[in-house]
Amino acid sequence: MRTLISNETSSPPQPDRRRQEKLTAFIKAEAAAQGFDLCRITHAGSIPEATARLDIFLADGHHGTMGWMEETRDRRGSPTALWPEVRSVVMFGLNYGPDEDPRALQAKPSQGAISVYARNRDYHDVIKGRLKEIATRFAARAGEDVKVFVDTAPVMEKPLAEAAGLGWQGKHTNLLSRSHGSWLFLGSLFTTADLILDAPEVDHCGSCRACLDACPTNAFPAPYRLDARRCISYLTIEHKGPIDPDLRPLIGNRIYGCDDCLAACPWNKFAVSASEMKLKARDDLKEPSLAFLLGLDDAAFRSFFSGSPVKRIGRDRFIRNVLMAAGNSADPKLIAPCLSLVRDASPVVRGMAIWALKQLMPAEEFERFATSAQGEHDPEVLDEWRLAGAL
Repeated sequence: MRTLISNETSSPPQPDRRRQEKLTAFIKAEAAAQGFDLCRITHAGSIPEATARLDIFLADGHHGTMGWMEETRDRRGSPTALWPEVRSVVMFGLNYGPDEDPRALQAKPSQGAISVYARNRDYHDVIKGRLKEIATRFAARAGEDVKVFVDTAPVMEKPLAEAAGLGWQGKHTNLLSRSHGSWLFLGSLFTTADLILDAPEVDHCGSCRACLDACPTNAFPAPYRLDARRCISYLTIEHKGPIDPDLRPLIGNRIYGCDDCLAACPWNKFAVSASEMKLKARDDLKEPSLAFLLGLDDAAFRSFFSGSPVKRIGRDRFIRNVLMAAGNSADPKLIAPCLSLVRDASPVVRGMAIWALKQLMPAEEFERFATSAQGEHDPEVLDEWRLAGAL
């Protein structure tokens, strides 16, 4: 007599290996066709340690004013918390490595240093457009659901990229690749399809601490840990108000982001040539004149940075950064454009204009200027006058 086993107690059906291989090959071919330099795959539960690391970061207050990181904490810990049906996570890398060391611009203090990634079209738009093309074709081929993400959703892209084998999170907390150094844009595609998984990458930093030593503001309290409150990228992009006066001189002429820890990494020397589809930097964003940038009103700012991620922070915050760079420049030719901003409608601009003039003007000239400045009522701008010794 034979015993029949019902479907309820039988083992779940195993994925069709042949189908997995075909779909995996298809999506990797599509990634190459769209210009991605790397494409690797991991499973949805591959980063179990990520939540604990995030909790330490938040508990230490290292996220600064980025409250959205706390608000989305529960969804960040795992792809399945964001989308319970996801089975495979496809990670994509696009090389954006510069043709020269961006730190060389520090020797030109009258020019502004814009982070390499922001010298062309907004990468969010570019990569998401390419991922949507891949997702549409993959969904049609696989008959599976897909979602794509590029940095704006609560997805822990760097740990997922490490788990997928694109690279590893270096001591500067950014993703490092043996083939592309520190210069990779990341994007992800979540799918309900079962795909062939790639092996995770291991840490290759060893005893090197070049990235940590390169940070102008000492933003790394320890290897693999970042205090965003001291990070120039955070201060010039995410932080909305006045910047800590003690940090201002250390920021130099960096007016949007900072590449120092990325550029210092020795792995950059082994990076292969980038794809022909790599974003090319706009010539007018490689070494923009501080004098020109200080003259941008809101309409001119929006026009000049059309399509650039710089546009996201708005004119006032950007001019605050440019004024800080002007104050660090020791260039007397920048006094006149700074003076024109002391009466600006934005308090954060007025405040930083005062600080910049204090750095640029001879002491007696600044004293005469300070006695003529009247009518200020904003408390943060008044704090800048006090800092300058004028109140």
